Amino acid sequence: MGFSRAGGSGEEAELGGFLGGALRPALGDGLAAGVETQGVGAVGVQVDEQRVLPAAEAVEGDRDRQRDVDTDHADFDGVGQFASLGQITEEHYDYIFDINLKGTLFTVQKALPLMKNGGSIILTGSAVGSMGTPAMSIYSASKAAVRNLVRSWAHDLRGTGIRVNVMSPGPIKTDKLMELLPSDVLSEMNRTVPLERLGDPKETAGAVAFLASDDSSFMTGSEVFVDGGYAQV
Repeated sequence: MGFSRAGGSGEEAELGGFLGGALRPALGDGLAAGVETQGVGAVGVQVDEQRVLPAAEAVEGDRDRQRDVDTDHADFDGVGQFASLGQITEEHYDYIFDINLKGTLFTVQKALPLMKNGGSIILTGSAVGSMGTPAMSIYSASKAAVRNLVRSWAHDLRGTGIRVNVMSPGPIKTDKLMELLPSDVLSEMNRTVPLERLGDPKETAGAVAFLASDDSSFMTGSEVFVDGGYAQV
């Protein structure tokens, strides 16, 4: 997903940022719509979550069109598989970590040469990266690792003027979540969220737009939760 601060859309827009990853349609559309409410043109691009390295290559292939990149938002999310300790397989582990870690790492790495001083890298974490969740230990661990990438890369990027932060959503009302969880589980989830509802994808987009903007110019290595208090209280 690319967006431009100068307005315009689609191929005619000069991109000021790149949002890439295995975006679910509802989340991608919500991010695009939400970013546009901040005065930024946006277009969503769906990436095959099973082919994470081609996604990174696609970023590199856009060098000619994306001359100056302000923002790189890597959103890889290997959700949809649950496994308790005794059920975890090597395939389950590889599926989750290849998407959430490998996809994130190499997409950001390929985008890095396109970024300029003052740019912003935004990773997508998860509220469950900082809490225990039944049958989600591998997914949770992968998102905790994403959180630590931000801490380490903040050091690696010293002297470049490029910031790196993570936006960690809680339960967000996406098509994938609606398909994955039965209605009784969704009702219980609503109850456990202090705001007593699921989040809207546009609400995560607002946080991404903030981290991409100059309003967050003194933030790096940080985590912003958009979880209705789910992992906070």
